[in-house]
Amino acid sequence: MADEKQEEEKEEEKEEIKNIVTIEDSGPCKKKVSIEILEEKIKETIKGDYNELRLEAIVPGFRKGRVPMRLLEKKFGEELTKQVKIKLLADASDSAVKDNELDMIGDPDIDYENIDLPESGSLKFDFEVEVRPEFDLPDMEGIAVDKPKITFGDDEIDEAVISMRKRSGIMEPKDGAIELEDQIIANVVLDIEDVEEDDKRENIEISVVENGNIAGIPIEGLSELLIGAKSGDKKSTNVEVASTFYNEQYRGKKIAIEIDIKDVKHLVPAELNEAFFERLGIDDEDELRERITESMEQQADRDARTNMSQQIQKYLVDNTTFDLPESIIVEHSSRVLQREYTNMLIQGKQREEIEQQMGQLRASSEDQAKEQLKQFFIMAKVADKLEVEVTEEEINGHIAQVAAYRGKRPEKMREELLKDGSLDQFSMQVREDKCIDKILESATVTEVDEVKEKPAAKKKAAKKKTAKKTAPKAEKKTAKKKDDEGDIETKREATKTKRKKADKKEE
Repeated sequence: MADEKQEEEKEEEKEEIKNIVTIEDSGPCKKKVSIEILEEKIKETIKGDYNELRLEAIVPGFRKGRVPMRLLEKKFGEELTKQVKIKLLADASDSAVKDNELDMIGDPDIDYENIDLPESGSLKFDFEVEVRPEFDLPDMEGIAVDKPKITFGDDEIDEAVISMRKRSGIMEPKDGAIELEDQIIANVVLDIEDVEEDDKRENIEISVVENGNIAGIPIEGLSELLIGAKSGDKKSTNVEVASTFYNEQYRGKKIAIEIDIKDVKHLVPAELNEAFFERLGIDDEDELRERITESMEQQADRDARTNMSQQIQKYLVDNTTFDLPESIIVEHSSRVLQREYTNMLIQGKQREEIEQQMGQLRASSEDQAKEQLKQFFIMAKVADKLEVEVTEEEINGHIAQVAAYRGKRPEKMREELLKDGSLDQFSMQVREDKCIDKILESATVTEVDEVKEKPAAKKKAAKKKTAKKTAPKAEKKTAKKKDDEGDIETKREATKTKRKKADKKEE
């Protein structure tokens, strides 16, 4: 046994037999790796594995460690040869990637089954790997950036009140023609290209929006297709799903869609009454509008920051050149969507807005997918260059912030991010935000006005201008509004009077 140990030590002291490796470009973001494993190394590996097997193998009639080699070869030869082959290929490919510092995307695609271990001579094989694109970053010092000063007025506050009423509203059955923002219940048949059996869905809900989706398939101009139809009508359309679509089942396919409308519902917004205010934890409409104003001011700051971030990213994308292969775009399209979803969460966007934008992104063209993926690689390299890292405390802080926007507990928000696979992307997005902050420190920032709404004076003038033409209609509408919404206009006037008095007091 002492002799065997000495032999093993001698074997370890031998200089490692290196493989012969050559690497060449085989397309955008692709490398062809060719490897030759020398015969000496193959024999050495086989011998080493047989020695290990000899020490452990249990064969009737022989003690452990004393089984003749020819018997081991006969009994275990085929299985051991297969194991040696896989071991040699795996070790060789791993070493080639590591030694040559190939920044791979995914794993090497090696067909182990179709590579044979030769009886004599060296083993040669090759494979392709997709790698991160190689490019130089532009100068990031002193980038010219406009900082928009975003303002808003009564119109936007009115819209926000209506939006809150809608979110708290209920869907009720309706007779008559379908209108924008209605909801239909329908049976749907999907005739998917190259799929024999139709995909039938019963009683699914479809929101009537400009660019929506049916059974997860993006439909441009969905509202045009459905508006004006009634319960009992049938509609059909044909779509061609983008080759970069996240769902492989539909990717690049032509789909004929038949819609059998069963029921139509419309949204009845919640009334501005005591029960509504109580649910929100406020006293009246005045307080509601004050809360909305505060929220919009905070959102304006976030929007300005997002706008500046987009300018930085556009500068980096416009001044960086590299190609991306189609396979990478397709493979990572779902990851890009996940990033966009996470980004909208961080920006504090509402669920309805996120769903609508995600629907549009899913239907995005190949060029849009390329641009988003290009941006992803650039920002990853920026983070490496600026040595930006993210701590667990920073991630938790951002999660708490998003949770506050969405009215949820931070631990519940984290659980949701973890469940839908967004937590890693969330961390990546936080890292990118830190990069943008660092770049902005040295940027040349110019403040510019960006008014979202016409001034109140112009708004009133516009109302007076059209008053004569629409007076009877307007009177009816105002009367109806007072019945439906609890005299909202009167309350708004009271709010304005209150504010004017408060302003005079301050003066």
